[in-house]
Amino acid sequence: MRQSVNRPSSTAPMSDTVIQVENLGKKYVLGQQQQGNSRYVALRDVVADGVKSVGRRLRHPLKSQPARHEEEFWALKDVSFEVKQGEVVGIIGRNGAGKSTLLKILSRITEPTEGRVRLRGRVASLLEVGTGFHPELTGRENIFLNGAILGMSRVEINRKFDEIVDFAEVERFLDTPVKRYSSGMYVRLAFAVAAHLEPEILVVDEVLAVGDAAFQKKCLGKLHNIANSEGRTVVFVSHDLPAVQSLCSRALLIEQGLIKIQANTDKVISAYLGMGRKRSSDKIDLLEHPGRLRSREKALKKIWLLDEMQRVKNEFKMGEGISVLFSFDCESSVSSPGFGFGFEDQSGRRVFSLNNYMCPSLHGNLKIVKKGVASLRINKLPLMPGRYSVSISLVENQTEWVDFIERAIEFEVFPADVFGSGKIPDRSHGIVFLPGEIEIEAN
Repeated sequence: MRQSVNRPSSTAPMSDTVIQVENLGKKYVLGQQQQGNSRYVALRDVVADGVKSVGRRLRHPLKSQPARHEEEFWALKDVSFEVKQGEVVGIIGRNGAGKSTLLKILSRITEPTEGRVRLRGRVASLLEVGTGFHPELTGRENIFLNGAILGMSRVEINRKFDEIVDFAEVERFLDTPVKRYSSGMYVRLAFAVAAHLEPEILVVDEVLAVGDAAFQKKCLGKLHNIANSEGRTVVFVSHDLPAVQSLCSRALLIEQGLIKIQANTDKVISAYLGMGRKRSSDKIDLLEHPGRLRSREKALKKIWLLDEMQRVKNEFKMGEGISVLFSFDCESSVSSPGFGFGFEDQSGRRVFSLNNYMCPSLHGNLKIVKKGVASLRINKLPLMPGRYSVSISLVENQTEWVDFIERAIEFEVFPADVFGSGKIPDRSHGIVFLPGEIEIEAN
């Protein structure tokens, strides 16, 4: 049964639940005709094909038309959850998991195929650059337009106007049509409008990644204030796991349109980082690894870890020697290749990175490669106890991604007396440890 997004009726019992999602599903139909190779289709092609089709039917009325095969695709299926007033809830998952579809339904941009969403209060959405802005209107005019869409009076908008402009830092361009804004200016103004016009529910997608680091920090601070001081509700989607961890008390993990887990943020992030990982002493096949990003081909084939005795394993002690190796096989030769190794902690934060452009290679600077094995040797692993992962990459001419796999392999670091003092450091002392000498002169 098809049901749309709606508000609860005035007779519905009041509670602190502001978002209630029940058995939500969204289906798309993928259609394709059995004919020739696929190509880009413009409007003129559609019109021309339509005219040709009519002509064919007039000339050959009994001739059958090409069979059209339709395939159902469920972007979301049987999704249910609740969000309380004042909660900041994170939604994480891989690309294509269904996160943006869910936010579009919450924002009333698209209708669900089945299920129901109940919202209590005004919803402001920031789903992509320039959402809700009219490109021909100026920044000033768009502020008033967005306020009116949210149901605010002109007096209310005027009261918040100076705060919005100060936060967005676009005063100089306020009377310029927003179609001339850069993507960063778009985001600054869009976020400032959405955050300051006092919606009860604020829905924010990955769009903050467009802004610079200083503005992202400013936005996260504002979101903290919205939830903690103003008691409004925030639904936050991001691949920036440290931001989700610092901002959200609870999170949902979506995979292939289904909610895999909803719990406290640390538990959900840990589950997300563990998806698609193999915990064994075997080499990991990377052909269908879910972390493949920014890749023009599947050039990275296998990855494995070796200890000091050249044994394949994924458990190491603090200070132990470790080697990371991955094999590659490219479709064509790669010029001036770069091989990268990035180490992340269990929250997804980058701890350190090394590549052969910045770090000396045993074989010097390679001019061209097609197939082989890249390896990184670390004589003493400087990581504190915990779970870590390694992202790997192959780059051409220092600029073009050949293949990149995020969190390609995971390993565990166990405590050890690395200083020989009988005292074993733990995670409360940081992420890495460094050898050093402390000297004290007493008077």
